[in-house]
Amino acid sequence: MDIEKNIREAVIKYSDTLYKVCIVILCNEQDVQDAIQDTFCRYLEKKPEFNDEEHEKAWLIKVATNICRDMIRFRVRHPKVSIEEVENTLIAPEQKEILKEFLELPIKQKTVIYLHYVEGYQIKEISDILGITQSAVKVRLMRGRKQMRNMLSMEGGI
Repeated sequence: MDIEKNIREAVIKYSDTLYKVCIVILCNEQDVQDAIQDTFCRYLEKKPEFNDEEHEKAWLIKVATNICRDMIRFRVRHPKVSIEEVENTLIAPEQKEILKEFLELPIKQKTVIYLHYVEGYQIKEISDILGITQSAVKVRLMRGRKQMRNMLSMEGGI
C-alpha cells in the first residue's frame, strides 16, 4: 500500500484514540496536538510494517505515549514561569501595565528591547547576536519604544 494512503487512513482511524490517550497524560490541548502531530510524523519517517490493524494501533499508542513522556520530562527540566507569577512579583501597578504592553510587542521589537534594557547589551552586541545591522537594531528599538509609549498613553498609563 502507498504510505500516503496509509497515513491518511491511520489519521482518520486513530486520531480520536491518540487524542484521548495524550490528553489524559498531558492535560494540555496544545501539547496534545503537538504530540499527535509528532506521532504521525514518526509514522511517516519510520514507515513501519504492521501485521494487522491492532499492531498498527498499538504502535501509534506506544509512540504517542513516549512522546508525551518526553514532553513531560522537558517540562520538568525546563519549568516555565507564568506571566501571572511574574506580575505578582512586581510591586507597582504601573510596572504590571508596562510588562503587559511589552509582552504584546512584535517579537523583533521585544527581543531587542529585552536585550538592550534588561540584559544590558549595546547596539553593536545586539547586532552581532541577532545577525542584523546596527541600524536595524536602532530602528527596532525606536519602533518598540514608540509603540509602548502609544499603548501606554492610550490606556492612561503615562
